[in-house]
Amino acid sequence: MNRKQFFLQCITGIMSNHLFAFNQFTSQLPILSYTMPVLFIGHGSPMNGIEHNSFSIQWANMATTIPQPTAVLVVSAHWLTKGTHITAMQEPRTIHDFGGFPPQLYQVQYPAPGSPTVAAETANLVRSTSVQLNHDWGLDHGTWTVVRHMYPKANIPVLQLSIDASKSPQYHYQLATELALLRKKGVLIIGSGNMVHNLGMVAWHKLQEPEFGYDWALEINQVFKQLIINKQHNTLINYHQLGKLADMAIPTN
Repeated sequence: MNRKQFFLQCITGIMSNHLFAFNQFTSQLPILSYTMPVLFIGHGSPMNGIEHNSFSIQWANMATTIPQPTAVLVVSAHWLTKGTHITAMQEPRTIHDFGGFPPQLYQVQYPAPGSPTVAAETANLVRSTSVQLNHDWGLDHGTWTVVRHMYPKANIPVLQLSIDASKSPQYHYQLATELALLRKKGVLIIGSGNMVHNLGMVAWHKLQEPEFGYDWALEINQVFKQLIINKQHNTLINYHQLGKLADMAIPTN
């Protein structure tokens, strides 16, 4: 056997072993005959978690129009980390990460199970970065205020994936493409935040007017939606190039 043949056999053997381990690992969640949708939900005020209003009604109705997921993976705007983390505990705690709200909101517990299996499989799927298994966080209000309306029995595993505050939108876009296989395994992926979110410019005196919106906020919101519909992803990734309205809508990443 010459040197070239020797190295080829070594490389083939190593690749085969890695592929076998990968296939064995990812088979823990079988490929299904359908692909779960992806949702982006503007979760708004934490009070939506306990109120019966147009938002919570829509979330509940939405859950009846899609297949029941094997698990729910939420990317919440309220979990910012250095590095990318995923909750990996069996029983995630309910986090009340807000202040100044009525006592009954702090009493809410959403006892959905976690899934160490889905967490490990998610981490294994991602090749562009290292996804760290986290056992300290839980479900913050970007997750439970929405999901408790969708799945009130709390019988579906719910996990959170963090946002790496040190990374760019391009980084997170690439990460999202790698998570796509989870959709074929019955995992419902939800982005929870808001496209227009500038608390420093909130019109507090207009909170009782549900249809009110600043002209600039309504305009850029429509721009964002149209870009999504047209799949102009690069423009969305580089949203800061859209000008002043985009900067007002998204003061920071």
